[in-house]
Amino acid sequence: MTTARPVLVITGLYDPTADVVIRELHDRDVPVVRFDSGDFPAVLAVEAEITPNGFVGRLDTPSRTAELADVRSLFYRRPTGFAFPHLDEQDARFATTQARYGLGGVIASLPHCRYVNHPHYIGDAEFKPSGLATAAKAGFLVPPTLITSNPDAARAFIKRNEPVIYKPLSNPVYRLDDVPQVVKVAEVAAEDIDESVAGTAHMFQKRVNKTADIRVTVIGRQVFCVRINSDLLDWRTDYNRLRYTPLSPPAGIEEALYEYMDHFLLLFGAFDFAVDANGQWWFLECNPSGQWYWLEQETGLPMRAAMADLLERKP
Repeated sequence: MTTARPVLVITGLYDPTADVVIRELHDRDVPVVRFDSGDFPAVLAVEAEITPNGFVGRLDTPSRTAELADVRSLFYRRPTGFAFPHLDEQDARFATTQARYGLGGVIASLPHCRYVNHPHYIGDAEFKPSGLATAAKAGFLVPPTLITSNPDAARAFIKRNEPVIYKPLSNPVYRLDDVPQVVKVAEVAAEDIDESVAGTAHMFQKRVNKTADIRVTVIGRQVFCVRINSDLLDWRTDYNRLRYTPLSPPAGIEEALYEYMDHFLLLFGAFDFAVDANGQWWFLECNPSGQWYWLEQETGLPMRAAMADLLERKP
């Protein structure tokens, strides 16, 4: 079945946030074609021909066909990677590369599409050093931060800025006894630093003497701020201990948010701030693919409707 002016939703099989947005779009009679790029080529096919007006062709799933020139918007969430388990290692590497640059290149070049967010811009915004530099330029307060592979530089920074926390620059999944694990944010002392720091890049940051955390979700030009109260260094480690309060951002924050978003060409961003005893907001990071629906469930903020408006392309 060919779907007229669809919203494409690209994500893995289990994605409750995508599920609620799709239901909202269905309730508005906005057509949706959902797929996981990891399904290519087994149950997803692509046909794309370049013209002076961009690509024409189609994406085919077992139940839907999306004409490339008619795609209204694309909700890029958390697709799985390409996989070719039936091929040997060398052939699988070649096939994966062709899929990434072929299907991935077509998806990134739809002629009349609104991207939330564009996959290339997500990649740019996921570099924490770039995010911190952009945040400082936009006018946010940014805690003193060091990125280094030099153990002596790390020790000196910690002594100057105690207390200091270690934060991973990215968070690949480790498996211990087949259970997924991630490297957690943790406080670090100068005596904890040894020569293993020289093995790769690390990020150290002065710990904000915080009274609360703030999650700011920006959807288009709508801003949703939630204060998160807990006694945790990293509130993501125990959601059962969190308390939520919607609030309005202080003066200057919205303008800085938009400047940050415009720099990375994002239409969606999940920002994290720490609030100190003086009420100042300290920028920690922005996740261009962050979770947000649980906050609507906790606070009643109309975030699902805002996302559907953005994808529907309401004025």
